[in-house]
Amino acid sequence: MARTALVTGGTRGLGAAIALALRDRHCRVVATWHDDAQAARRMEDETGVTTLRADVTDFAACAAAVADVERRLGPVDILVNNAGITADAAFHRMEAAQWRSGAG
Repeated sequence: MARTALVTGGTRGLGAAIALALRDRHCRVVATWHDDAQAARRMEDETGVTTLRADVTDFAACAAAVADVERRLGPVDILVNNAGITADAAFHRMEAAQWRSGAG
């Protein structure tokens, strides 16, 4: 039986490569996205990987996304936490809000 994989930030870059590698290993893959609907549409159209909009900074949104995946495909067997924020800052210039959000 195929395993179900959930890849956060899975519609671009490294996340997309991971999602495709899992698909190629016969997993049912759902790739989340947050702000690039065009990349998500391209991912679905060109690869057949299911995409799901989700805000991984929001606990309730994450729980809802997992519940949606489980309702449609069954339990999540593989979770790849790839989503991230890029707001580079040198440590000595980083503000407390950046530190807390992980955006630095």
